[in-house]
Formats: sequence, C-alpha cells, structure tokens
Amino acid sequence: MSSNRPGELSFSMVEEKVGEIWRHVLDVPADMKDATFFDLEGESISAIRLVSRIEEELGVSIEVGELFEEDPNLEALIQKVVAEAKISATV
Repeated sequence: MSSNRPGELSFSMVEEKVGEIWRHVLDVPADMKDATFFDLEGESISAIRLVSRIEEELGVSIEVGELFEEDPNLEALIQKVVAEAKISATV
C-alpha cells in the first residue's frame, strides 16, 4: 500500500501507475493499447478492482459508475484521475 496523497502526485506518476493498474486488471493485449474499458471486456468486478487499486495506490477516488458511463480508454482514465487529484496535466 502506498502513502501517496493527491497533493504529492505528479502527472507522470499518475500516468505510470494508472497504466500499470489498467494493464494488469484488464490484461491488455499488445495490439489493443487504445482500447476502451468495454473493448477490453471490462465488467463490474474489473471496474471495482480498477477504482480500488487507484484509490489504494494513489489515494484518488473515482466512481465505479463512471467507467460504465464513460467507457474510457487508458488516456481518458488517466485524465479523470488527474482531474480528481487536482494536479496539473503538464509533465
């Protein structure tokens, strides 16, 4: 478990960690890097695992329902976490 809090996060840290979580939870094939949550056959248990790990490892909460409503790809999810963490999206 990480002790990171939103105030201590950088864009690159969020980008790296969310990408790692996304690839692990959704088992992303190499040819589907831009796929959305539903393209990767995401379902409720994987949505819960994604948001739980993001909160646990980055200290940022997002709603599970947003994954179903927005069907994000990795980049969109990173932007969502960045916005919730209230950090600058610049490197």
